Amino acid sequence: MEKKIRVLVAKPGLDGHDRGAKIVARALRDSGMEVIYTGLHQTAEQIVEAAIQEDVDVIGLSLLSGAHMTLFPKVLNLLKENNAEDIKVMGGGIIPEEDAEKLREMGISKIFGPGTPTEKIVQYIQNSVE
Repeated sequence: MEKKIRVLVAKPGLDGHDRGAKIVARALRDSGMEVIYTGLHQTAEQIVEAAIQEDVDVIGLSLLSGAHMTLFPKVLNLLKENNAEDIKVMGGGIIPEEDAEKLREMGISKIFGPGTPTEKIVQYIQNSVE
């Protein structure tokens, strides 16, 4: 039996808009992945703890509040501190391209902007998780 890809979808910080995250979570689930949705207002610590406990392959961070340059690197650093760097981290939301480039350099595997077809996100995860 093939192991299902496990994805944690998280809304870090004070951002209160989760419609996009829920749409992505549903698309991932409908494609056969196991999805854990943490809900709104998660700290980086809560996200990393849940990811490790749930033994996920990927963390998908959704952020619209503009705090991506603080919260995304914090998640990466906590994964490193917990020897969990094998968990891929991708992001989505309203993130300027210059910030997206910096985040990729830090270790965020992919940034998806508003309006990205969910099929592209599903395909990216399927292709990047062994």
